[in-house]
Amino acid sequence: MTNDTGSHGGISRRDLFVGAGVAVGATAVTAASASAIAAETARIVATSVGDTTEPFYGPHQAGIRTDHQAHGTFAAFTLTDEANRNSLAGVMKVATIEASRLCKGQAGMSDTDPTLAGNPARLTITFGFGHGFFERAGLTGLTPAGFEKLPAFRIDELVPEYSGGDLLIHIGTDDPMTMAHALRHMSRVVASVAVPHYSQVGFVRANGSSPRGETPRNLMGQKDGTENPRDDVAFDSRVWAGSDAGWFEGGTQLVIRRIAMALDTWDLLGPSDKEAAIGRRLESGAPLTGNKEFDAPDFSASLDNGLPVIPDFSHIRRAHSPDEAFKILRRPLNYNDGFKPDGSPDAGLIFAAYTTNIATRFVPLQQRLADMDILNVWTTPIGSSEFVIPPGCLRGGYIGETLLD
Repeated sequence: MTNDTGSHGGISRRDLFVGAGVAVGATAVTAASASAIAAETARIVATSVGDTTEPFYGPHQAGIRTDHQAHGTFAAFTLTDEANRNSLAGVMKVATIEASRLCKGQAGMSDTDPTLAGNPARLTITFGFGHGFFERAGLTGLTPAGFEKLPAFRIDELVPEYSGGDLLIHIGTDDPMTMAHALRHMSRVVASVAVPHYSQVGFVRANGSSPRGETPRNLMGQKDGTENPRDDVAFDSRVWAGSDAGWFEGGTQLVIRRIAMALDTWDLLGPSDKEAAIGRRLESGAPLTGNKEFDAPDFSASLDNGLPVIPDFSHIRRAHSPDEAFKILRRPLNYNDGFKPDGSPDAGLIFAAYTTNIATRFVPLQQRLADMDILNVWTTPIGSSEFVIPPGCLRGGYIGETLLD
């Protein structure tokens, strides 16, 4: 039996409602606090990624030794018939200023969409000069030693859509919107002397999904770039032109190879066959004779049947050289453009190789791979370009000034 206040067992209905209200209010406050904390955390994370910048000015151009960004575009341009040394110098002066602003998260002076410039996300913009650039500038006598067009390799099935180019703008960033805006803006900046030839868009893992500095993986699942230089001495030896290079000191040479992968047939292999083709363990990247990624491969090690642990046809055996004179910097991006008309993946690798000398360092390496690399069964080069990457510049200078002034 209840009393007039609705109490039962010493607890009134009013007490129940009040208590419930307090509990609901406390829950709401707790939920609101948790929501606010989550929102603030998300804002901090987003801001830390978007606001992060890479220095533009310096002795070397950024985007080469920079830790791999998640997204990248190699955009090649063809110079117009009107382009000459003076007009190219003028455009590069403006392009340098505009690129430096974008890399700081500032809109370009002629930016048509300034609201898209505020999140650089480690944006780098790197410029390169192709063979046609030197011709238009009347400076073919100043092309760096070893900067030559690649010879024809038997494995090549090159198409003009992904080959050649007179001027290169390479954009790297952790945000695809930033990349798209930077490409549009910089394309307008150089439009008076150049028209687009190709744009190759690629990616590695997203920012934060793997440790910074970890060797990226390609779409075959293998780590790509284990033997890259990792200190100043190695970069000076393999990548940067030295003091004897004249105007080119601090620059480098770049080969871009677009490599289509037959992933549908690669997927038919088991893990052990894939590891034999590569010569490394898929999980760790360690050579088949080692336990960790950076262990030195032992090419003399044999199995009980006398066959080498690392097969003669494996990629690592063909790509490896103990001679420092043949070592390069690999900085590849993956591409995935959906499906071909036959339903197979239209995917592969945008292989970017930086070296002091294309003719003496890259060509011998590529020839060894073309001659006997089992990965050729599943890979086909369909594009190829070479560019000189000029040295960086100081604030107030411009990229290419040591050549064009």
